[in-house]
Amino acid sequence: METPVPGRTASPARDGDWAAQTADTIDRLVGTVRSNTSDRLVSVARLVVFGLLAAIMGTTALVLVAIFLVRFLNAYVPGDVWSAELIVGGLFTLAGLFLWQQAWKRPR
Repeated sequence: METPVPGRTASPARDGDWAAQTADTIDRLVGTVRSNTSDRLVSVARLVVFGLLAAIMGTTALVLVAIFLVRFLNAYVPGDVWSAELIVGGLFTLAGLFLWQQAWKRPR
């Protein structure tokens, strides 16, 4: 950047520094637009991807727990497999009723 000459006013058009000022203004504007759009979109995309991953893993874990419970109860509860399935189905029904009740509670 040039040092101003005494007695002369600094004018961007006459000093030739207008190109650097314009470039800085454009750079600042692009940075602002990027921070307002691109960075937020990246955050939303990460939230969607990790949310779907957690939902898929949670569903898989729930299915594996149900299979484990049926097989475990089938081995240790007297009767055929229907008794183990009845117990596991009852547990899932109670859990579903509890969650349904929690969903309809009004916040205080």
